[in-house]
Amino acid sequence: MANTDSFIDEVSEEVRRERLFRILKKWGWVAALAILILVGGAAWNEYRNAQDTQQAEAFGDTLLTAFDNDDAEARLAALAEVPAETPEAEIVLALLQAGEEAGEGAEAAATRLRALAGNTDLARRYRDLALLKAQMLSPEEPSMAMATMDRLAQPGAPYRALAMEQQAYIRFSEGDVDVGIDLLRQAQDDPQATLGLQQRAMQLIVALEAGAVLADPSDAVETAPVEDDSAPAMEEDTSPSDNENGSDDAVEDAASQ
Repeated sequence: MANTDSFIDEVSEEVRRERLFRILKKWGWVAALAILILVGGAAWNEYRNAQDTQQAEAFGDTLLTAFDNDDAEARLAALAEVPAETPEAEIVLALLQAGEEAGEGAEAAATRLRALAGNTDLARRYRDLALLKAQMLSPEEPSMAMATMDRLAQPGAPYRALAMEQQAYIRFSEGDVDVGIDLLRQAQDDPQATLGLQQRAMQLIVALEAGAVLADPSDAVETAPVEDDSAPAMEEDTSPSDNENGSDDAVEDAASQ
């Protein structure tokens, strides 16, 4: 009886082994191909990451070299020679170039930033920053500008506080001083507000509540080069003494990412 059971077990084991061999012979190439795909995919991913890192480092090094120039025109000329091989690099380069523009070049820089911001493939932080910088360089007609800033000032937006500050300036340009002050208070209290923005808002609120008036409420908000404050001009010497521009800090943050 024991010998019979042993013989049956041996036959069963041989049958199972034969069946497994046939399966491997028929479908073994599928498993091998899957392994090759997994290994190849991982290797390709690592290669792509290394290439992207190398490309980003080269782009950053070129930008740093361009900013080694002390002359603004020389910096602009150097930035114009920097190759931008990705949409992200292109918009970061445009933002940095816009920071160097002044006078007649500001309008062209703003137009380019608005065009680049229309690329929906870009991350929102780049598109919002481009629209914000464009507004500071060359303000749109108040109703259009307010519609744009409303989108940028939505809860959770990356530059909500800066957009609310621009909303306040637009209201000032239309003569709505009280509404503008309320917007400045909201921007000042926003968790995203930088120290520079808080100081600008506080100084402007104090000046307006003390009786200062805007130089010309019918004009659009005055925009200035990167070195100047972004607040409207006052008849008194009440403009913020702080030269920090919150949007330019945001440009640097975007470039570092």
